[in-house]
Amino acid sequence: MNDIPAFPRPHSGATQYAQEGMTLRDYFAAKALQAASNRAIAFTRKDIAEWSYLIADEMMKAREKKDA
Repeated sequence: MNDIPAFPRPHSGATQYAQEGMTLRDYFAAKALQAASNRAIAFTRKDIAEWSYLIADEMMKAREKKDA
């Protein structure tokens, strides 16, 4: 799985990033967490965090298939 930066900010004229920011996987997990928090569900915080990353991993896989 290619875990690339979600919001990199390059140096002007350079190939390295001035700031890598969060990874795309972390960004997807945060969005899944946000969606889960909008629902009235009775899960532990640990369960919701793990679920968020499971969703993020599936999103990363779907993204790789799209790019292939």
